[in-house]
Amino acid sequence: MASSSSSSSSIKAILSSPLTSSPASHSSTKPSSLLSFLHTTTTTSTPISLKLSSQPPLNSRPRFVVNNVVLKTQTSPETSVSSNYSQQHSTTPTILVSEKLGEAGLEVLRGFGHVECLYDLSPDQLCSKISSCDALIVRSGTKVSRQVFEAAKGRLKVVGRAGVGIDNVDLQAATEFGCLVVNAPTANTVAAAEHGIALLAAMARNVAQADASIKAGKWQRSKYVGVSLVGKTLAVMGFGKVGSEVARRAKGLGMNVIAHDPYAPADRAHALGVDLVSFDQAISTADFVSLHMPLTPATSKVFNDETFAKMKKGVRIINVARGGVIDEDALVKALDSGIVAQAALDVFTVEPPPKDSKLVQHENVIVTPHLGASTKEAQEGVAIEIAEAVVGALKGELSATAVNAPMVPPEVLSELSPYVVLAEKLGRLAVQLVAGGSGIKSVKVVYRSARDPDDLDTRLLRAMITKGIIEPISASFVNLVNADFTAKQKGLRISEERIVVDSSPEFPIDSIQVQISNVESKFASGVSDNGDVSIEGRVKYGTPHLTCVGSFAVDVSLEGNLILCRQVDQPGMIGLVGNILGVHNVNVSFMSVGRTAQRKMAIMAIGVDEEPNKEALIKIGDVPAIEEFVFLKL
Repeated sequence: MASSSSSSSSIKAILSSPLTSSPASHSSTKPSSLLSFLHTTTTTSTPISLKLSSQPPLNSRPRFVVNNVVLKTQTSPETSVSSNYSQQHSTTPTILVSEKLGEAGLEVLRGFGHVECLYDLSPDQLCSKISSCDALIVRSGTKVSRQVFEAAKGRLKVVGRAGVGIDNVDLQAATEFGCLVVNAPTANTVAAAEHGIALLAAMARNVAQADASIKAGKWQRSKYVGVSLVGKTLAVMGFGKVGSEVARRAKGLGMNVIAHDPYAPADRAHALGVDLVSFDQAISTADFVSLHMPLTPATSKVFNDETFAKMKKGVRIINVARGGVIDEDALVKALDSGIVAQAALDVFTVEPPPKDSKLVQHENVIVTPHLGASTKEAQEGVAIEIAEAVVGALKGELSATAVNAPMVPPEVLSELSPYVVLAEKLGRLAVQLVAGGSGIKSVKVVYRSARDPDDLDTRLLRAMITKGIIEPISASFVNLVNADFTAKQKGLRISEERIVVDSSPEFPIDSIQVQISNVESKFASGVSDNGDVSIEGRVKYGTPHLTCVGSFAVDVSLEGNLILCRQVDQPGMIGLVGNILGVHNVNVSFMSVGRTAQRKMAIMAIGVDEEPNKEALIKIGDVPAIEEFVFLKL
């Protein structure tokens, strides 16, 4: 159970005062943006718990100040976070392009930062260079390994993959290091689908072999008799963007299309006249099998001896996805045995494949050198799409193409924007109300909304609350990419509850409440009836507002800094405190008073543009009717 920092009601508290070098005082040097993707974790140790420590009273009255946060780590018993803190790099970002990118995309990048195009870097050269870069753009040829993220030393903020597949990027390492990974999944969709259909038709009619035969001076019409596509069954393995476009075009050719994808919605497939079936049903009934699945541990060499044995004799295979999904030795054996009549391949396990590759040289195989996205239109579109995603990420915006952060549609992002700001500020306020002496272990977030709980995606909001709680009291920089990982690493459990209320469903959320359990409070009035440090807020007129502190109702715009005072409700208090701040040249932006009953206890909330100095804070604390107060940085 939470408790106040003392049983005496006369205790007054100063939080994050200018008298101490607290982590909160560093917050002004951190880059600030709506979704704060520029923030990356810079510590290398593994924090086990968060702990606030106290220091002796400032004067005869009992007071407490947030001192340097102590992180207990596995590498050292106690390490002050102030020693780990590192300043951010130049405000002009450096963007490394390690593979060729269209000029239109480069122009977008040059309009925002310093662009370096260095191609064909070895792994060691990339690791040597990456520590001076804020962003990295690759295609499929550059391996962005854990060693790359380690060598970046926390500076790398975003990796952009100019294309769809991201199997050449270590996503787990990227997430741990707080680095956003974005791709360009839409610009080359049509190009890849068209190339798949081109290979399908060319394979069925032996176009490549017949062309080579004629150029060799031969005329072999009877040797290259093909098969018709009309009425044949095509199995699309992976019904994502490219797979669905291939299906759409195959239907236009008169083919019967089935598909397998454990994540594809049935209604979308049915809208295209496609039946979703099991993996075994797809491969056992198809005349043609077109592969459009990502390369993951689960799909690596999924087409192997066992798989080919289940297929119809004479099946034909097209692969414009990833070479690694096929066991190439098994495919050669299937071709030699006649189980697979033909194969058309644009991708390979190793690219380029060996010159003596039995698969490439097989007479029943046609190959292209990874040309799926290679149209002028697609190349320009991919370049622009990935450049805009990378620039947006560097600006602190959440890209809809982020692959290791919540995938949120743009319209939802727009709707949630003010609530994202509210969530971070509530987290930041709540942690500043916690006193020293105990670690923060359990946080509960309560969302009140008129919408059905299943329609409310709170991942964005949870991440920003985590950011607000952790950053002021640690050396970690938290963003949407690493929020859950960082919370787990620090032993912080965040639970969520959604409560349906009778309000307008026009707005996604009515209010957000943050509760921190089993801690002592720096501000006794911030403790709710159930003993938790508790604050609540909502968005009013597009602006985040604080609406409840502990059991006291307030109405405070969350802008600038904030002073909360618990006082005896009596005339003249607003003028008295306002006068103290005015004498010390502190501008008051607003004042609000919430009380339990007339002439009883009240909470006065004062918004200030500047941070009051020590003398001003002491004078506020000396006002007899003020029983406690706290200064909070937003």
